[in-house]
Amino acid sequence: MDRIPQLSFPARILGLAAGIVLTAIGAGFGFAQGLSVQIVILSAIATLALFMWGWRFVIGQFLDPSAPPTAHPVDGPGPVRAAWTQYRWPLVGLALILLAFLVLSLTVEGFFNIWNVLSLIILIAILILTRTLGRQFQQNRSAFIGIMVLAGLFSVGSMNIEGFASGNNIKSMLLFASFLGIASIGQTLVALLGGLDLSIPFIIGGANVGLLYLMGLGVPPWLATIIVLAIGASFGVANGFLSYRLQGQALIVTLGTGFAISGGVQIITSIGSAYSGNVFGTVPGWLSNLSAMNGTTFGLPFPPVIVIWVVIAIILMVGLRMTVYGRYLYALGVNRTSASRVMISEMRYWVMMYALSGFFAAMTGSLLLGWSGGGFIGVGDQYLFLTLAAVVVGGTSLLGGAGGYGFTVIGVLVLQVLSSFLVGIGLDFKWQQFIFGLLILPMVALYARSPHIRTQI
Repeated sequence: MDRIPQLSFPARILGLAAGIVLTAIGAGFGFAQGLSVQIVILSAIATLALFMWGWRFVIGQFLDPSAPPTAHPVDGPGPVRAAWTQYRWPLVGLALILLAFLVLSLTVEGFFNIWNVLSLIILIAILILTRTLGRQFQQNRSAFIGIMVLAGLFSVGSMNIEGFASGNNIKSMLLFASFLGIASIGQTLVALLGGLDLSIPFIIGGANVGLLYLMGLGVPPWLATIIVLAIGASFGVANGFLSYRLQGQALIVTLGTGFAISGGVQIITSIGSAYSGNVFGTVPGWLSNLSAMNGTTFGLPFPPVIVIWVVIAIILMVGLRMTVYGRYLYALGVNRTSASRVMISEMRYWVMMYALSGFFAAMTGSLLLGWSGGGFIGVGDQYLFLTLAAVVVGGTSLLGGAGGYGFTVIGVLVLQVLSSFLVGIGLDFKWQQFIFGLLILPMVALYARSPHIRTQI
């Protein structure tokens, strides 16, 4: 790692002066809001220490460690201009974060406190670490950044929201992460080929309603579950075959198939019913135990769906990296022409991945039935955006050939912790969606814009 040079005396004095001014402003806010002297002092010390460390680190990045302190470039832009050109976006982001913290401190009573100052420190530290240490993890850079973001979100939530780190809340986050994780399996697999599956939320809703409908007709629950999973896989096969034949049209094909599935299920289940496709009935106890918050696994107080997701995740991560099928899948995503010339059947893998996508979407719908206890055709609507977000935030390229399910697991956990944090601070749904989108954009910008792997070979 490059050595960070010592700052000149004027630069140190300027940084110290700026840090003292910022600390004084913060202390003034604290006293104005009636905080105790101890809290104000601790916050002031933390603010000054963070600012001085960040000042030395950021300004040090602008200097050339190989040049003597008095050296000046003869040609080209000066060091300040060159530094601004290279680091302008991180600096703009840092300025916006500090401005937002200042505005909130001025406008929200009690906002300036030791926990929010520590949260600000963690956030800035994450930005600096992802900017610097991320360079040392080029091969798994997205995983490193995702883990950093996940740790930061959980730390900030634990400090600011009562009960955020409690066992029940962690169990709740893992439960909903399991649903999203299973639903995102198919999206990850087809993304590795360079495709998309927009039928996932419709298959989830159709399976949710169709399973309860079949059980209401007297079909044994275990048999009804097998039928629903098989139908989901069949729709996936249709998606794969049609999208392969109509190359480049996977998005339109799967969206059209999804609408057809949703409409068809509602037509079938609404015959002789007055509930517009929604189905009511009794969910078997074993299915409720699989997915409900009060479910148990071999006597342990957590639902089995979490274990199911973990087992599936391990199998997929190992399979994608260590089996010939996984290597063939990546090869097709990198370059279809080259893969076909070594006798890898593109059609077979394309249809197989979409079949798995339909299967796991149907599994998600069935598990959600055990969680909710009732069938609802719109239960999968949120997964249209969330499965794509989990794949992209995790770092899997939508162009194919790069990423994997391990990355998607990280993306799922980041999205779930973020969602729980927004709920914990009391935001209603529309504000959650707004902030959710704003926070996902920089995550994607951080590590989802790398050149496609075929351009690097």
